[in-house]
Amino acid sequence: MNLASNTPLRVTVVGAGQMGQGIAQVCAVAGHCVNLVDTNVELATRGKMAIADRLERLVARSRLTHERSHAALASLATPPLTEAAQNADFVIEAVIEDPRVKFELFAELDELAPGHALLCSNTSSISLTKIAAATKRPEQVVGVHFMNPVPLMPLVELVRGVQTSAATLDAADAFARGLGKTTVVSKDLPGFIVNRLLVPLLNEACFALQDGVASVDAIDQAIHLGLNHPMGPLRLADLIGLDTVLAIAEVLHRELGDDKYRPAPLLRNLVAARHLGNKTRLGFYDYRTDPGKPTINPALL
Repeated sequence: MNLASNTPLRVTVVGAGQMGQGIAQVCAVAGHCVNLVDTNVELATRGKMAIADRLERLVARSRLTHERSHAALASLATPPLTEAAQNADFVIEAVIEDPRVKFELFAELDELAPGHALLCSNTSSISLTKIAAATKRPEQVVGVHFMNPVPLMPLVELVRGVQTSAATLDAADAFARGLGKTTVVSKDLPGFIVNRLLVPLLNEACFALQDGVASVDAIDQAIHLGLNHPMGPLRLADLIGLDTVLAIAEVLHRELGDDKYRPAPLLRNLVAARHLGNKTRLGFYDYRTDPGKPTINPALL
């Protein structure tokens, strides 16, 4: 696969949620031909509409030209998975952080995608080696972990499974850099680099709140201002999705076998109550009235 040429690649993004939309957006803006798919075309179409709204806002702020926005949208389609995968150079999976779902999807993608296609996972914690083992082309499977929100965050974490070939890793690196991203490479170990360090911080913030160390806003202000983080850990957990944070914490706890990774009961309870953060408009904060100026979740007062 020649990534040095000016020929647009055919990229299929599976999963039209927050991460999938962001990945599809940056790929389309970079000039690639993008198919965005989900469990049904309606969900994918909604995802494309959300991307169109974001591009429109970028044009209004003079951060993107009208011509480039129009070209990006023109290159973005929402066909069924069968059609999208059969015409792909790169397939990027961005579905729920559930091993069973990912294994089944990669087995299906392996059957559908052409032989030269690379199968990439945006997984934030699940073993890339195990995902690759669901296919007959494990050497062509690689982790391409974008950060959230994808259009704004400059990093892509590349994960090399046991079977991932050097050529596949090089191709994924060139692809990500072509999107304007900076890349780092991680071994296939639980949580990789970013979440191995980040999720214990978020989980410990949950414990601090649960144990009455301080309030939601005090914890977030302390880390935001005291450590110069862009936002506090509880606000960041809402942005990521509390279900995703819990899933990663469970992987770290299970795979590393150390109780320092044990998910906080408060985190488990909020997920059980479907208080998942921004995606449900209720997490540690309440976004239902004014998403731009959220208040504390009344259940936590």
